[in-house]
Amino acid sequence: MSALFSPPVLGVAAAAVLYWRGSRRRLRAVDSHRRVLRRWRAVAFAAALATVLVALTGPIDRLADRLFWIHMLQHVLLVMVAAPLLVLAAPWHELWRPLPLGLRRGVAKPVARRRWAAPIRRAGAGLGRPIPAWIAFNANLLIWHWPRLYDLALRDEWVHDLEHLLFLGTAVLFWAQVWDSPPLRARLSPFGRVAYVTAATVPAWVLAVILAMASTPLYPAYGGDAARPWGISALIDQQLAAGIMWGPGGIPFSVAVFLGIYRWLQTEGQVAPPRRPRFAGRR
Repeated sequence: MSALFSPPVLGVAAAAVLYWRGSRRRLRAVDSHRRVLRRWRAVAFAAALATVLVALTGPIDRLADRLFWIHMLQHVLLVMVAAPLLVLAAPWHELWRPLPLGLRRGVAKPVARRRWAAPIRRAGAGLGRPIPAWIAFNANLLIWHWPRLYDLALRDEWVHDLEHLLFLGTAVLFWAQVWDSPPLRARLSPFGRVAYVTAATVPAWVLAVILAMASTPLYPAYGGDAARPWGISALIDQQLAAGIMWGPGGIPFSVAVFLGIYRWLQTEGQVAPPRRPRFAGRR
């Protein structure tokens, strides 16, 4: 498949066109504050799309099939860079509005009203809550790092694309519980967001420890490559992947925790205004 017509490129191009058309409609008749906010969101959206292209096309994508640490970097870019940027960009209205009205009604009405769509509505409502989103995010991370499934993704291009789509999708669900992404609203308190993100670091760190401490390569697809780029052994490659997960992969978690603590301390330091008596006597 030509690189210009690969699923990542086509998906990014379609998203960019929809966002551009949707933004032109929504920029009319708004105040200056909202214009500035939307411009920053547009920058975040453009950065998210650029990150997806960097991760899934070009040298990183070509080397990911032969070097585990490059593949891990690919996942970190999707989960820890592209997904938070998408949440901060809040592009959902802009992506939805340019679609034909008949298509929007044809999709929205059956999903909202038909009995057969009830499981879809329940799943959507559940994944919009903190605990299900946390479980989906971390379960997806651990399942795809099961050696047999990981190797299958390397052998089958469609499975590989599904892996990346699920990484990005579950990461958006996860980060939408940390920052508001209108119309999605984070339901957790500032302290709850700190605890939420801190708890999410545990599965990733456990996986990184397993990769770093293993005495043999855990993934046959990488361990069986005799002519490895730059002469890196499979075991060193695996340890570098663990370092990518520990280091760059942990930075967004740390930033979110520090920002959450700062906001939590701000809210704790605010003094509530004195309550007026319910019944006041006449003077």
